[in-house]
Amino acid sequence: MAPFGIKDALDIIIVAMLLYYLYKIMKESGTINIFFGVLAFIIVWVVASEIFEMRLIGTILDKVMSIGLIILVILFQDQIKRFLVELGNHNRWRFLRDIFRHHRGSAVSAEDSRRWVIPIVYACMSMSKSKTGALIVIEQSIPLELYEKTGDMIDAEINSRLIENIFFKNSPLHDGAMIIAHDRIKAAGCILPVSHDTNIPRSMGLRHRSALGISQATDAAAVVVSEETGSISFAHRGKIISRLSSTDLENRLSRLVTDE
Repeated sequence: MAPFGIKDALDIIIVAMLLYYLYKIMKESGTINIFFGVLAFIIVWVVASEIFEMRLIGTILDKVMSIGLIILVILFQDQIKRFLVELGNHNRWRFLRDIFRHHRGSAVSAEDSRRWVIPIVYACMSMSKSKTGALIVIEQSIPLELYEKTGDMIDAEINSRLIENIFFKNSPLHDGAMIIAHDRIKAAGCILPVSHDTNIPRSMGLRHRSALGISQATDAAAVVVSEETGSISFAHRGKIISRLSSTDLENRLSRLVTDE
């Protein structure tokens, strides 16, 4: 038997990191039970075919694995895409980005990026007082072009009055979601994936489920204004927090800028 070396330790660390990121993404998307099921199946497969060398069971499990991997890729294409984006997130290579920006000299300051935060906060507070329902999605690393195409393209500067007019009760776009990307309002009236998480309180309606759904399928953040109570909620990375004050909302939106 070959001695345990640095290469073996590195191999274990890489596998552990990959499993951790998969676990994290599956947990945020509400499919953690499937993750444990697949992990248990792989362990049984390795034990049966590699350790005990059971040829019959090993052959059957080999066939199941070859077909099962294709099925998993089809079923969890969003999670796989999210995993690859997380793996290549520019925040993990910040030092290279900073060097590149230093040479290019074209970095966008955080202060410029924060200009869209205040209009969103003002609009949400105004809609909260009038109990006007709203759903605003802020794009992060994963592009939301697929969801933008489900609504009407706008491509306008972020303005609190424009946001309020779009979500006005008689507006034809008020039922859908507004998508903000690259410091602009890209689209409105968009359709988002709905979360089927059973832990969501019954008091939360379709807007909240859609906000949680987009935060599970992508790394985008979503702000919800309840039409029934006027409460403001914030969804990000598979979690939703309700009853936010204007200060809480501003801090969370500003944090999105600093994390870019």
